[in-house]
Amino acid sequence: MKKLIYQSSPIVTLATNNFINIPVIFQYEKTPLIEIVYEQSIGYTSKIPIYHPDGTYLAKVNGTRVYPTEDGKKAGITMNEYSDQWICKMDDKTIFEVHHQKGDSFKLFAELYTPDGCFVKFEDNPKPSLINITGNDINVGGVSMSGCTFNNLQIGIWLKKDGSCLIGCS
Repeated sequence: MKKLIYQSSPIVTLATNNFINIPVIFQYEKTPLIEIVYEQSIGYTSKIPIYHPDGTYLAKVNGTRVYPTEDGKKAGITMNEYSDQWICKMDDKTIFEVHHQKGDSFKLFAELYTPDGCFVKFEDNPKPSLINITGNDINVGGVSMSGCTFNNLQIGIWLKKDGSCLIGCS
């Protein structure tokens, strides 16, 4: 007798917008920065690389856990786990935090560096911010999206270094 197992993909809310059945929620150039992956033992979970402003790949977030890379260990990052968050520090300064919630859905507020030193910020604001390595804000398409739902795509938001943005890529 075969057993049917139903597994629904999570709804990811990012900057007030919902992404359903989209493996790469956010990509910068060729680097996925927020992914949803399926792992046999736990189901759907998030995968997020953490970079230092100089481009060093420090750690990877996998679900609610944070794992330092070899370069991260060499840089002296430390990880502190609390009941609802992970905090990563370097030289006693917090460089990123991962907060998790209960349930199957993901709600993301992201402040991430890219491999080339740009800074990307998503909040409950309908427009992502991209700040280049000199600290100047790059206008991202001038489009405001609020409360939209994206479904069954390969990439939800694809941001380019020049400030251009592709939304809903198959």
